[in-house]
Amino acid sequence: MEPGTIVSARDLLSVSGSPVGVPAPDRLVHLQFRRFAGCPVCNLHLRSVVLRHEEIEAAGVREVVVFHSPAEELLKHTADLPFAVVADPAKRLYAEFGVESAPRALLSPRAWWPIVRSVLRSTGAILRGRERPPAGRPHGGRLGLPADFLIAADGRVVAVKYGEHIYDQWSVDELLELAGRAPRPVPPNR
Repeated sequence: MEPGTIVSARDLLSVSGSPVGVPAPDRLVHLQFRRFAGCPVCNLHLRSVVLRHEEIEAAGVREVVVFHSPAEELLKHTADLPFAVVADPAKRLYAEFGVESAPRALLSPRAWWPIVRSVLRSTGAILRGRERPPAGRPHGGRLGLPADFLIAADGRVVAVKYGEHIYDQWSVDELLELAGRAPRPVPPNR
């Protein structure tokens, strides 16, 4: 996928059972692809999104996060997230959007510090009972790469980022900057 690609309308099912329209008729959609349920590096990034979720919503962006874990596994790790989480254990969306898995996810030296930070943060949270540990053998493997897509109301992909390593995704500041430059839906005439 690249900017300008049209994403066909679909209803995804969140792990909470609610339908999630992509694209959204009244806002931008930030569709982000993560790895597996309980992934410490994914959690590190998602916590930064949670802290600024109101700001993201105020910018007219709906967060939709896809994991390649089954819904019942994701529910154990994502119940407190204020945005839609979608299970894609068969990786159908990953294939459609061209999101890959590769050894460079973990082998890139740029990934090592985020891995250490995230494991330390998650270990502390697990020991305090605030998080659950990830599965020893996560569904879909450990070599997933992140990807970000900003999708306009008409289904057009406005911006894309395919991660080169495990912690290579848009920061919240980058997302807000991209959203500020994106076209807005035109309200219907009354």
